[in-house]
Amino acid sequence: MFLPKYPDNPTPPPAHTHTPADPAPIRRTLPVVHISPAVVAAVVVGGVVLTALLAAVAVSAISVAIAAVVLRSLLREQNRR
Repeated sequence: MFLPKYPDNPTPPPAHTHTPADPAPIRRTLPVVHISPAVVAAVVVGGVVLTALLAAVAVSAISVAIAAVVLRSLLREQNRR
């Protein structure tokens, strides 16, 4: 009842198979990129400047946080008296 039914005469495979001819490879040339030493120096200097600015912001934030803790403790002691 639930068995598959197979065809009596299966269709034979085609006599010939079509193989397309390989197309000619496309040669794509990449654009030539010239990096001058001035550009490298500018990138390095920019990186150093940005790193220095980030360090300055970090040191400023730490010093403001320390000053806030000191002022808070001084005000707390003054309010206790």
